[in-house]
Amino acid sequence: MNRPAAPSVSVLGVTVHAVTQDELFDFIARAIAERRKVIVANHNLHSVYLYHRHPAMRRYYEMAGLVHVDGMPIVYWARLRGFPLAPKHRLAYIDFLPPLLNKAAGMGWRVFYLGGKPGVAERAAEKFRARFSSLQIETHDGYFQDDQAVLRRIRAFDPDLLLVGMGMPRQEEWVARHYDQISARVVMNCGAAFDYFAGEKATPPRWLSSLGMEWAFRLLTEPRRLARRYLVEPWLMIPIFVRDLMGGYR
Repeated sequence: MNRPAAPSVSVLGVTVHAVTQDELFDFIARAIAERRKVIVANHNLHSVYLYHRHPAMRRYYEMAGLVHVDGMPIVYWARLRGFPLAPKHRLAYIDFLPPLLNKAAGMGWRVFYLGGKPGVAERAAEKFRARFSSLQIETHDGYFQDDQAVLRRIRAFDPDLLLVGMGMPRQEEWVARHYDQISARVVMNCGAAFDYFAGEKATPPRWLSSLGMEWAFRLLTEPRRLARRYLVEPWLMIPIFVRDLMGGYR
């Protein structure tokens, strides 16, 4: 497996890699150049919560070649525990997806996005095509029942980079279940990333990112969908924090 050179950090019972955006892009580029099939995953508090409750989520992360940080609370907790994570290691799709697709256009990578409501991902893709004229990108919505039909379409396009945005834990479980049939070189779980660029969801002000307060903006704009994630799950995670603080995951 194509392993990163970046140091790994074990917190809250999971492992993440301390990579910057440039290091993440270099890892992806090497995997594509060497035609090595690899999963690039990410962790935030929601995924950590699900990791401890869903065997399929644990399998997905065990399969991953690199796991970057996508949540400032993980950075803050790791620093409290004395680990060398910094704000530069928090990589959010809202921030790095445009430069990643710009790099894909320049390198001639083929990109496939799977997820979102019908028509939403394609709206985002049209905007990216207009922005990066040489970008090769295709999409398929996440509302499907025939897995094999979707897999055939992905194989027909033969992407270098497959972005799967169907929400946690569905996207991770889907990738883990069909990984042997996926033809892409690099597979990444990206949630509702394209929804923001399509204008389907309001984009959190980027200054909130450095404060670790994006969750408050999302909660205010989508209270029914996100209330449990942001107001209930952190309390349910208290035993995980305590066990980590006591060294129970070492």
